[in-house]
Amino acid sequence: MRVEAAGRTDVGLRREHNEDALLVLPEFGLAVVCDGLGGHQAGEVASAMAVETVRMFFERTADPEATWPYAYDESRDEPTNLLEVAVQWANRRIRDLAETDATGKQGMATTFVGVLMREASAHFAWVGDSRGYLFRKGQLLPATTDHSLVNELLKAGQLSEEDVPDFQHRNVITRALGMDDVVAVDFNAVQLQPGDVCLVCCDGLTGMVTDERIAQIVAAEPDLDRACEALVAEANKNGGIDNITVALLRRPPAPG
Repeated sequence: MRVEAAGRTDVGLRREHNEDALLVLPEFGLAVVCDGLGGHQAGEVASAMAVETVRMFFERTADPEATWPYAYDESRDEPTNLLEVAVQWANRRIRDLAETDATGKQGMATTFVGVLMREASAHFAWVGDSRGYLFRKGQLLPATTDHSLVNELLKAGQLSEEDVPDFQHRNVITRALGMDDVVAVDFNAVQLQPGDVCLVCCDGLTGMVTDERIAQIVAAEPDLDRACEALVAEANKNGGIDNITVALLRRPPAPG
């Protein structure tokens, strides 16, 4: 299936270096955003390692004789298996480097959000607070839920939406690649309609631009590359306090 795709990453206005990493592989219908965590540029290493591992895995699966680094789960569909194995392999490689590198890589980690588009469905996978959305007919619909302390407290009724802006630990995440030997990945499959756009991004975008404004920008700009550029520009216009990364995938409209 032909997939339209674009992506953009930017350091923002306050950070000295970019710890985000971006992967867009339209030939596989895949887009991934990772937001690195850890000092001494370790977050940058973790996010780059994650996207490179995912790239290697998907390129490897193009060979029908290739051996998967983890077993195929027959109880799951193929897109979920592909995403699960890619994430677990990335997590393992990050853990191995953190345990053996003596130059400040201990504790490095990264968020992960990816979307794998098929003819009639989009499959989201995520770990952490980087987000995935479905844009359809002017509306931006969440496809992921944050793995964050704020979200856990909201679900438990221990924090209200009104309290979130003043909550001291609102940036604490509860899952990331590199934290544990095996990472818990969440998945969501969404049925697609012609012209639907899938969006994956880091919190450098969602922390600066509301969902409503993101929807307005994507609706106003049919060219995906220019839409990505406009989203990054909007985040920087609003302060650009973090790195900003976004990718868009579109299922082509029906012919005629």
